[in-house]
Amino acid sequence: MNVGLLGGTFDPIHRGHLAVARAARQRFALGRILFVPAGAPPHKQKQPLTPYAHRYAMVALAVEGEKAFVPSDIESYEQLDGKPSYSIDTVRRLKKQLKKSDRLFFIIGMDAFKEIATWRQPEELLKETEFIVVSRPGFSLADIGEALPEALRPSAKVTKALKGQPASGDIVIPGATLHLLPDVHEKISATQIRTAARTGRKLDALVGPEVAEYIRKTGLYKAKPETTESRSTTSEPNVVRMKKR
Repeated sequence: MNVGLLGGTFDPIHRGHLAVARAARQRFALGRILFVPAGAPPHKQKQPLTPYAHRYAMVALAVEGEKAFVPSDIESYEQLDGKPSYSIDTVRRLKKQLKKSDRLFFIIGMDAFKEIATWRQPEELLKETEFIVVSRPGFSLADIGEALPEALRPSAKVTKALKGQPASGDIVIPGATLHLLPDVHEKISATQIRTAARTGRKLDALVGPEVAEYIRKTGLYKAKPETTESRSTTSEPNVVRMKKR
């Protein structure tokens, strides 16, 4: 079976994530796509992040009813034992759970892929799994080549020749297999959604009714007045209980 892994902070998950997953599933015949909320993303250690339980619950609600989409808690705090959630570790843990005949695809947006060389053990990660890179207008094959770790990066001469060529098709080089997925243009951002929630605007068009209702009921992303008590204590808000799938 072809299995996709779509990770992210999902703070919150939105229609853009689902559009990417549907396009990848259709294009690459993915029998299952695992949605993996990040436990403790290393690149966001100093940024405020909604508690994991909320983000996982929203993912579960968003994919409910789509049989091929499965929420995964492989990066939960219990699984990570308090450690940062590195993609290389997640992929290796996941592959131990899959069948030997399964083929794993790591789904990633172009903006994130541009930083792949800065990730933990990027060369090993590219060897462990095939990548589906979600491209968008304005990016070329040269951008893909320049983003690769130095050991896999094409020469300056080759990169120059690739400028202007749309980021589409497949790239197979020693140490990496990349599949480029163009034409997915859902212009939605999590920041936009959090701002809308904070100002009381309707969210259904951005996140879907189930997730919108969850955000409303739990009060996520609402500006909270600062008090002496809130400054001195921190606690995880109550979570709407979800059954794991």
